[in-house]
Amino acid sequence: MAAIQGAIDTLENYGQIDHMKAKRVFYDKAVLPAGEVVEMVIRQLPELSPERPHGLKYSLFYGLDGERIVGYDNERGKGDHKHSGSNETLCRFVSVEKLVADFLADVERAKNDRNS
Repeated sequence: MAAIQGAIDTLENYGQIDHMKAKRVFYDKAVLPAGEVVEMVIRQLPELSPERPHGLKYSLFYGLDGERIVGYDNERGKGDHKHSGSNETLCRFVSVEKLVADFLADVERAKNDRNS
């Protein structure tokens, strides 16, 4: 959680960008005991856009053997959305804290479903 807080602290400086590339502000990857991978990448974009009004590009992944079980991202043309198995649904971005908390809650649900 300290790493997430560090990303949040970094994001408080939204408008202070002096380059044109997206800047990675948070990265974490963990391999869980059963072999699942949890990987989170959040980048600050150089500009806000109608598609990404929060100024972030992100990819949050939970999967096993290269197959996505849960994912949150905002790839170009799709906006903020999440993947749960083969289902894809739009979601509303509120904050980095909520994004990560919702993702981790979905990961826990998916892990519990796999172990049932």
